Amino acid sequence: MPSTSVASVPKSPPTKKRLTIYMLESVLVDDQVQMAYDYMLPLVEEIQPTQANKISWITASVSAESARDINMADLIHESVKSYYSSLESSAALQTSAACPVVSRPLSPSVQQALTHVHPEVCKRFFGCGLVAPEKLRGCSVLDLGSGSGRDCYVLSKLVGEDGRVTGIDMTEDLIQASRKYIRYHQEHFGYAKPNTEFVRGYMEKLSDAGIQDGAMDVVVSNCVICLCPDKRAVLSEAYKILKVGGELYFSDMYASEVVPESFRLDPVLWGEGMGGALYWHDFISIMKDLGFSTPRLVAASRIDVHNPELREKAGDIKYASGTYRAFKLPKHSIQTTALVTYKGTVPDCAECFELDASNSFKVNVPVEVDAEMAAILQYTRFSPDFIIQMTDKPDPSLGSAQQYCHLSPFILADRLGSCMKQCSKTGVAAGSCG
Repeated sequence: MPSTSVASVPKSPPTKKRLTIYMLESVLVDDQVQMAYDYMLPLVEEIQPTQANKISWITASVSAESARDINMADLIHESVKSYYSSLESSAALQTSAACPVVSRPLSPSVQQALTHVHPEVCKRFFGCGLVAPEKLRGCSVLDLGSGSGRDCYVLSKLVGEDGRVTGIDMTEDLIQASRKYIRYHQEHFGYAKPNTEFVRGYMEKLSDAGIQDGAMDVVVSNCVICLCPDKRAVLSEAYKILKVGGELYFSDMYASEVVPESFRLDPVLWGEGMGGALYWHDFISIMKDLGFSTPRLVAASRIDVHNPELREKAGDIKYASGTYRAFKLPKHSIQTTALVTYKGTVPDCAECFELDASNSFKVNVPVEVDAEMAAILQYTRFSPDFIIQMTDKPDPSLGSAQQYCHLSPFILADRLGSCMKQCSKTGVAAGSCG
């Protein structure tokens, strides 16, 4: 680290405890210097060093003894707030994560609901795809990282007047912007009272925002968990607030390999989701550790990085958008295979119900499924839609090592590549577990 003249560095007053940040002068770039400086300034004194002295002030005003007082997660949260507050629309993003082309057709109900969302709400939407699972009428739904509120208002129409939708976001500007249109959508949908609310808070601490454990039928999220510094905490909170039989259904950005720790220090890489994207296989492991059913891959598409500088920083790491669904099932509920027959009663799925990209059920056609799939169909909101006959065959997959290559969003994206050509310009050979 370069030496610094004490006389040229503003000092924090002795009555204030000195703060520590783990980012040092040798690894900071301009945007990160400003982020660290802006974050630390309110916590110390009102000073205005020159631009040239900002790095020196940061490094000189910290103390190794108080490293625990700065939480890197807070810096990341502040960076994300700043990044997305500055964007006017998804057109300002530097990847195709918010590309409107989807690898799974939207249902007629979702398409119809989307046409009713106010244009200003859609303008500031930054998600990837649209997270709207089937059969939501009457459900209580939580949207993690609700942003402009677009998905919440689509869900508001789908759950009906007796359902409830809650959006949570940490950015005050977005919360206020989304609240402006509550009455508009209530009146547009013909509801006697609003069924949608927006609360400010952190996905890692849902109880602090007043969201109770076991309160939700469905939790959704749209390309936001990749922006969180602690993914395990977010997914754990989602599990806690779901009812038994509830579902987590969400789209997110995934990496083809583990992302280097250095990516966390780049505010643009992080803001675009590239710095915080989970390696997809690690995501599967975390979900299983937390108690969720095996995540089911619903849809996927390759993500193209438009900005050549970001593309160079990413190197050999590739990115994909993946939509997964996972359920909170009773423990050890079913141990044998089952014969299931779809009744054709899920709305918009009269002929065939596609639970995910690998499992579809045609009406009145019996299908043998493993124990976990049998539990999903028996203990969730889809139970009335199936005739389930348990067999006496033990499920051979129970207790054996699971292979998850079929859950790779990269493999599915390549399989569906013809749908995504206008967005995806990179790729590895389909069939590899990249």
